Amino acid sequence: MTAKDSPATPERPPAHRDFYRVAIVGASTLKGKELKEVLEDSNFPAVDVKLLDDEESLGQLDSVGEEATFIQSLLPENLEHTDLVFFASNEAFTRKNWGLAQNAGSVIVDLSYALEREAGARVRAPWLERELESALGVPPPAELEPRLAVVAHPAAVVLALLLLRAQRAGKVTRVVCTAFQPASEHGRRGMDELHQQTVNLLSFHNMPKDVFDSQVAFNLLARYGEKSLPALEMVEKRIVEHLRHITHGRTGVPALTLVQAPIFHAHVFSLYIELEPRVSSGELGQALAGEHVTVTGLAEDSPSNINAAGQDSILVSVRRDAVHENGFWIWAAADNLRIAAITAVDCARALARTLPKGTVQ
Repeated sequence: MTAKDSPATPERPPAHRDFYRVAIVGASTLKGKELKEVLEDSNFPAVDVKLLDDEESLGQLDSVGEEATFIQSLLPENLEHTDLVFFASNEAFTRKNWGLAQNAGSVIVDLSYALEREAGARVRAPWLERELESALGVPPPAELEPRLAVVAHPAAVVLALLLLRAQRAGKVTRVVCTAFQPASEHGRRGMDELHQQTVNLLSFHNMPKDVFDSQVAFNLLARYGEKSLPALEMVEKRIVEHLRHITHGRTGVPALTLVQAPIFHAHVFSLYIELEPRVSSGELGQALAGEHVTVTGLAEDSPSNINAAGQDSILVSVRRDAVHENGFWIWAAADNLRIAAITAVDCARALARTLPKGTVQ
């Protein structure tokens, strides 16, 4: 169903004049739980937050703020009078059910990537929108009416921000990146399979391969087994497409390879760049540092998936290449779930500015 096919938005009673009614679809997923935490930490103006999910998660006890609540079924009546709906479910569940939110007249923020090809959808990364506006004078997209926002892939957000910042130090002439993907990108099933593979391998038992169709434990993979979806190549293409979109072509696109790593949380990046004219490591580090990016020194712990977990910022270290005097290696780590959740909440804030308080038009 497209926006043109949507029925008229139903009448709804006004919420408190400064707050919005919110629903999280996929509230029991890793993304859903992280999103709920970011909503609470950021003081998002929500007067009511409903937690919704599939049949397997119904009745699970949870909390919103200091109030206990239960995860409810995704039914039309549970979306009535809801202003903003976040889809943190898997792609199949989002595709099957997003029309319910559309029919309710709700603004939709999609963390599952299921809706990126839908009419009216826009891939968004407010961190980059603000960076482009402050550095290059590129205005953010005009919000003439509520729209469907698709959250940019967290790896694309990280790479885009680092490449834009690197241009402060000089002209970027070459970019190559190896990105290491955590199991949490496949949700709880991916986390559980990595854990069980590790346990079974150490106890000499057969390993489950339902998610990755290959051994992930104590291993690095450039591709999954044939039965595993989405393939790493598909994710690589999504990252590159999202990077192009959120930077509006203002940076080069790196030669990118994505590797599945035996880690639970956080992307890690090995990013090689060449700059002209010749600059020092300190100058590049200074260019990268700022809001959302923390550059670590030699006396500090190197960025890793462990110390990036739970952090709002991208952790970065910089060193010059041993052979190419204009070449640098940027080692970076960022919590994939946290970055995605922060991006989603920022998207909701941008969309909410166009709405009457508590009422979707």
